[in-house]
Amino acid sequence: MHRFTYMRKKLETEYLAESLRGHLTYFVTNYHKMHDGDEGRVALRLDGAELIKSNYFERMAAQWHHYYDNASDSDDSTVKWDEATLKALHDGEFFQIDFYRAFAEFDSQSIEQSRSSENALVRMFALLDRRTGKRTLEKLRPVMAHEPQWLQLVYFIRLEAEHMPLLPENSIQEQSI
Repeated sequence: MHRFTYMRKKLETEYLAESLRGHLTYFVTNYHKMHDGDEGRVALRLDGAELIKSNYFERMAAQWHHYYDNASDSDDSTVKWDEATLKALHDGEFFQIDFYRAFAEFDSQSIEQSRSSENALVRMFALLDRRTGKRTLEKLRPVMAHEPQWLQLVYFIRLEAEHMPLLPENSIQEQSI
């Protein structure tokens, strides 16, 4: 738990955008009776309500579902498993260790690298980061349309916290004509 205490402090004080401080919190708990004792549950909470949550069991169920039902026609089980892993993460399902690894990547690189990371969890940390300003958030609008829904939700929460319109300005003007 020492590892998460350190992470939480950095995420909620050092990195978190001022507009979200006191509203957005990270939560991690371990399932102590698990076979390896190092898995558990992760959640992102806004004013106490869980926005994003994942745990070992949901992640494994999602990954197996993608492996059997949606994986490619490849006969290589490793390729199929890797594809299923990516699809599970796209659905917002991740292991606790994925969360820790994403933080380690985020914490060790520039904010620009984090915003363009292949890891959606790293991009989530970057969206919530104080170094991602309003102009950058505005520039990210076209990119966010192609992101997983759970990451779009984080983006919209950040826009709302910054008192920015959820729709681009030109889109609002087009709708009123």
